[in-house]
Amino acid sequence: MRRSLPFIGSGLMGLLFMVALVLVPGASTTAQGPTPTPTDPIWLAYSAVRDAIEEERSVDLTIVRNYTFEQQEYVGGIDSGCRTLPEGDFGRRVWFGWTFTITAMNGNTYQARISFDLDDLAVCDQVTTGAPAEAPADNPDLPDPVAGSAAVGGFELGGHVLELNGNTVSLMQRAGMNWVKKQVEFKLGDDPSKAKGIIDQAKANGFKVLLGIKGDKAQMGDFNSYVNSFADFVGGVAALGADAIEVWNEPNIDREWPAGSINGNSYTQLLAPAFNAIKSRNANTLVISGAPAPTGFFGAAGCGSGGCNDDVFMQQMAAAGAGQYLDCVGLHYNEGIVPPTQNSGDPRGEYPTYYFGSMLARGYNPFGGKPVCFTELGYLSGDGFSTAIPASFGWAGDTSVSEHANWLAGAATAAAQSGRVRLMIVWNVDFPFYTATDPMGGYAMFRPDGTCPACDTLGAVMK
Repeated sequence: MRRSLPFIGSGLMGLLFMVALVLVPGASTTAQGPTPTPTDPIWLAYSAVRDAIEEERSVDLTIVRNYTFEQQEYVGGIDSGCRTLPEGDFGRRVWFGWTFTITAMNGNTYQARISFDLDDLAVCDQVTTGAPAEAPADNPDLPDPVAGSAAVGGFELGGHVLELNGNTVSLMQRAGMNWVKKQVEFKLGDDPSKAKGIIDQAKANGFKVLLGIKGDKAQMGDFNSYVNSFADFVGGVAALGADAIEVWNEPNIDREWPAGSINGNSYTQLLAPAFNAIKSRNANTLVISGAPAPTGFFGAAGCGSGGCNDDVFMQQMAAAGAGQYLDCVGLHYNEGIVPPTQNSGDPRGEYPTYYFGSMLARGYNPFGGKPVCFTELGYLSGDGFSTAIPASFGWAGDTSVSEHANWLAGAATAAAQSGRVRLMIVWNVDFPFYTATDPMGGYAMFRPDGTCPACDTLGAVMK
């Protein structure tokens, strides 16, 4: 998240208060300071950074020309790329926070990083930009991208449904949703017409439709031939009127992609022809990259035979040129146990996939300004079920259904206010399944007692 404020300012995430330059005829130009907001995390972070820079650089920053702040993931840690460290010192293993860039009244510019909990701060040796990812080198293995402009438009909300019946339609309308998501599995030899019924039903009920189309990893042996068949299929589905297509599902893990061949470059080899086939058949279809599974399972190496961490996978995609073949970056966020406005304090630790804000930055930053589409975003609550949450999902054991509802609404608000999110699909609306290995029903908006608290909280913020 990047904001630019004139002079000294304070701000809440997504709601910023600016102090203007006062110009009075015949009077001198003056800069006015803000009214401090001591509990605002951005104000507290700015104050700490300003004080540290003043002390380390012997400069007065009581009044400044402007400052910006940007939420960032620090590859290599908070000190890496910021401070020159003694030999053998690899810096602090703090992975995300805010980067502040402050321009003094004399025009000199300073930069510092601070963790979200304000415990770690680094005054940088020089000012760098955190900007869009570098343009990838030309890849002769990829085709020229077909033009399309389907990513235009403001933030919208939808839900992943099991069955689009009268009750589900009513719940989604109550929640302010105008998109519905269903998943379609492609098998070699399938005709695109298998998706026609889903598309027609969604449109008959007044919804735009996102189809998550994934293939069968067991059929990918002849990769080039398979890629062509998959592209033909998704192009045919676009021609039937799909409003959006997510190209595959979680291709960074061996549950969905053949082990030993998992990397962002291989996925881009499938994404590029799929994008071109879709745009050639329906230029208005939104093409969303396959959201990777959020994970740090593969540790510092980033990848193993069974997959890659999602951040590494997306960085590989960007380097391979994937940004040319997507309208929207697909993301999943489904392991939160703190409010979406919170950037620290998860009892499991500070890993970026635990928090909404750092998860958004994780997907947005590598692709140079491409918007994000959350194709699965949900919170798990076991309230109302007779069976306890499975041990492997025990991290959500204390999440109440009230928190589930409020956090979904908070995520929609934060996504809309970020200016970086095109679409948010709630996982899920109506799944009743709740097993010892996969409590999908615990994510559902429609609860076992027949109520839908999230319908009302979402409806309130969307209206």
